Amino acid sequence: MFIFEMSMSHLYGRREEEEEGVEVESFEVTDWDLANEFNPDRRRFRQTKEQATYGIWAERDSDEDERPSFGGKKSKDYTVPVSFVSGGLRKTAAEEKQLEKEGGSDDSDDDDDDSAAPPPPSRVTAPRKLQMGNFRGHQSQRFAGGVQSGQGIGSWEKHTKGIGQKLLQKMGYQPGKGLGKNAQGIINPIEAKVRKGKGAVGAYGNERTQQSLQDFPVVDSDEEEEKEFQKELGQWRKDPAGSAVKKKPKYSFKTVDELKAKGKMANRSTPASAGELAQVKVIDMTGREQKVYYSYSQMSNKHSVPDEAPPSLSSRDQKGASFALPELEHNLQLLIDLTEQDILQSARRLQHENDVVVSLSHESQALQGRLEAEQKAIQRMEAVLALVERFPSEETAPGEGPTLQECAQIFETLQTDYYEEYKTMGLADLAVSVVHPLLKEKLFSWDPLKDSTYCLEDIGLWRAILESRDMHSSGPHSDMDPYHRLLWEVWIPVMRSCVSGWQPRMVGPMVDCVEMWAPLLPAWILDHLMEQIILPRLQREVDSWNPLTDTVPIHSWIHPWLPLLQSRLEPLYPPIRSKLSNALQRWHPSDASARLILQPWKNVFTAGAWEAFMVKNIIPKLALCLEELVINPHQQQMEPFHWVIDWEGMLSPSSLVSLLDKNFFTKWLQVLCSWLSNSPNYEEITKWYLGWKSMFSDVLLSQPLIKEKFNEALDIMNRAVSSGMGGYMQPGARENIAYLTQTERRKDFQYEALQERRDAESVAHRGISAGVPTNFKDLIQTKAEENNIVFMPLVGKRHEGKQLYTFGRIVIFIDRGVVFVQGEKTWVPTSLQSLIDMAK
Repeated sequence: MFIFEMSMSHLYGRREEEEEGVEVESFEVTDWDLANEFNPDRRRFRQTKEQATYGIWAERDSDEDERPSFGGKKSKDYTVPVSFVSGGLRKTAAEEKQLEKEGGSDDSDDDDDDSAAPPPPSRVTAPRKLQMGNFRGHQSQRFAGGVQSGQGIGSWEKHTKGIGQKLLQKMGYQPGKGLGKNAQGIINPIEAKVRKGKGAVGAYGNERTQQSLQDFPVVDSDEEEEKEFQKELGQWRKDPAGSAVKKKPKYSFKTVDELKAKGKMANRSTPASAGELAQVKVIDMTGREQKVYYSYSQMSNKHSVPDEAPPSLSSRDQKGASFALPELEHNLQLLIDLTEQDILQSARRLQHENDVVVSLSHESQALQGRLEAEQKAIQRMEAVLALVERFPSEETAPGEGPTLQECAQIFETLQTDYYEEYKTMGLADLAVSVVHPLLKEKLFSWDPLKDSTYCLEDIGLWRAILESRDMHSSGPHSDMDPYHRLLWEVWIPVMRSCVSGWQPRMVGPMVDCVEMWAPLLPAWILDHLMEQIILPRLQREVDSWNPLTDTVPIHSWIHPWLPLLQSRLEPLYPPIRSKLSNALQRWHPSDASARLILQPWKNVFTAGAWEAFMVKNIIPKLALCLEELVINPHQQQMEPFHWVIDWEGMLSPSSLVSLLDKNFFTKWLQVLCSWLSNSPNYEEITKWYLGWKSMFSDVLLSQPLIKEKFNEALDIMNRAVSSGMGGYMQPGARENIAYLTQTERRKDFQYEALQERRDAESVAHRGISAGVPTNFKDLIQTKAEENNIVFMPLVGKRHEGKQLYTFGRIVIFIDRGVVFVQGEKTWVPTSLQSLIDMAK
């Protein structure tokens, strides 16, 4: 009776056997388990829920023993045909022996052993269906069909044209060489070697293949490992060679360079004391054993060089009693230390001497450079001295020394070639003693009023040489700039003497002289000339001036000084106005000379001073003249009126308007009313009105008060023709007067609009701001915005083709820069300001 047993060791770690009717659980690991542990094609068993819960205590199912499978529990179907699997049926003993013989002959041809699958456990034969066959690390065997993977791979390529080889050759592969850019890659696949037994890695010796030795050569020498091991082992022995072998004495040598290096390190670490050479025995008992040092420096350096320390007492005791001479050893050690100290001292002394030599060489080079610099400085000073000696001295006879031009050339040479010496030694001060006498001699006979350009080039040349940009003098003092001193001591005395004898009425030559020399004069010297020399002379001349007797007008010799003196002339104006006021006390407006004398001073005096002068001295005279004026339409004398109107440019507009309002228009309107009450000829009245209005300039007519007076005259004439005053009325007089009124008012409005447009255009032309209006409509829009007035067009409303606008509550239209306002019967032109007043 065959007993079939299922191995569940890979699931439960146990194997069940039935021996003598007793169920035994075995947890052994058999060779079959080892062979099939890593077999991917091994039979897997799916646990049931009861097995997962109870483990080995789970009840076994008869169907499970008969047919384990991955699916659910199914009943065995015996009606299907029988299918045989390779190795699935047990063969007879004769057949098995025959297979073993054949397998042995096949294995003899193979290099690796154990190619056949390991036999199942001897005690119980597992089913053929569960034996997994041959399983190796580099290949696996499939049981269905008996085909082994890895054998004959790529053999089909020999029957084709070799597409793989062609692809490799296209990518640069050359037959017989390695893969990759530098042919460093291996061609054959990684070769695996079958281990002989089932032991661990390395248990059967070296497992490297021939290919790995070729690709990765590694020297693996057992002899070298043995030598290294013996070497390391010998370090742990006190006497590796044994006591029988006699050691050779070892001598330690130290060169002078090593000794110097050691001495430098010792000096760098701890400074040497004065008693370093004195050997002091020091017993160190801080460690496990007693140590003896022969100086404190050795004790301090006991950790730095341990192999060179003196031998301790314990080491000397170990040498034995055969050679124990401590006194000799001490003396020898002392001699060695003294010799080392002598060598170190000599080395330090040599180093010190070398440092001294280097320092002295550097000092010698520095002194040599300084000596060369001093020599060059001496040579430059000799050259400077030779140039300075060329200047004239007190012993030089007149006319023998160099001229001003030659002295200027010497100074230029000193400044360009010897600038350092020129600045450090202050050679510019030589100009005081050298150039001053020469320049005084040259300017001695100079008259500035006759020849103002005399010596101008020479002074300009010396300005470029002597004037310093760093010094800013503000007056005469001891540290003055050489050029300023030259002008102060040489040129100013000549000008002072010239101005003292100068007549201020001969203003031309003096003004020309000052204007010619002003660019060369420093600011403080020019101020001194104007304020201290010329202005006092002008004040004396103004004090002696009499406007009634002098034939030369005062402005002719005062005003030329305005560009030069400017506000410095302010002290002269009060006495001039006082004298002119005294001269105008007996003046009459018929005398036009007063206007000619005063007109040049209008822009010279301040606005307040001029207005006060006019109100005090001129306007009262003109008022008396207008009061004496007789207005007679039949025989009019116009001279007094012309005398007054001629002062229009001299008087301010407000003063002249006030003068006319008080002294002229009152009488003029009275004459008009009396004339209209006596049956007048309206044509003559119209001509008389237009004639008087033509006597006024446009500036006066633009004044509101003057305009109001003429409009009042028009209103009087309109009332006269409307009421029929005077009895008889000429035919067409009413229409003529109405037309005259309309025409005059239109002219006034046009003039105002034109003036406003000119003002707007001038502002736009100057470009004061980006929001300046460019036309009259934009100007009205701007004014409306400034005054919070609504300005907008009326949709679909036009008058004579012109667009109508609302300006607040007023309806207007614009025609050629003129604003027309809708009146009771007709459109009336008006000014922009009047339009704003009406809208408000």
